[in-house]
Amino acid sequence: MPTVKVYNMAGQATGEVELSEAIFGITPNEAALHASVKNHLANMRQGTQSALTRAEVSGGGQKPYRQKGTGRARQGSTRAVQWTHGGIAFAPKPRDYSYTINKKLKRLALKSALSQKAIDNAVIVVDNIDMDNIKTKEFKKFLDAVGVKGKALVVTPEVRETVVKSARNIPGVQTTIATILSAYDVLNANAFVVDKAALQTIEEVYA
Repeated sequence: MPTVKVYNMAGQATGEVELSEAIFGITPNEAALHASVKNHLANMRQGTQSALTRAEVSGGGQKPYRQKGTGRARQGSTRAVQWTHGGIAFAPKPRDYSYTINKKLKRLALKSALSQKAIDNAVIVVDNIDMDNIKTKEFKKFLDAVGVKGKALVVTPEVRETVVKSARNIPGVQTTIATILSAYDVLNANAFVVDKAALQTIEEVYA
């Protein structure tokens, strides 16, 4: 089983903890990760793009010039797609890009993402991630103390408002709870910072 150090909020090592082999010790499945990330990005799309077809553009009701005798190509409307101010061929319309993937595939992708973080030595376990007050500066000190550089995903066992509000103004830092982890969020972070209690929840829920 992979073993990692446990730190306190001051960045001091207070012990060690063994990570579950079933969650953090599998061989990452690239196909599952690709499918999960692709699904996540598709589900995030707003799908609000829209353009007008030639039927929807105003004007163009009269034939611009006679059919024959001008030496020019025949034209039926000034709103055809080849004209300036004409409609758009195959114009995009608002649509829903979201789709679902198999639950087993989604779970495999999450385990693969967590295992990759363990392989990269990017799993940081903390005794208790909590804040007495909402202080972005203090939370940044905590992240620096445990060696976080760049983007980080901070996981707590339940929603802790002081943690969420302290972290939300730090670029690249995202907070979540143990029961709603996303493979995309795990992969997107340089460090996976997890509360010790949240780690137990993850191993119970996803094993």
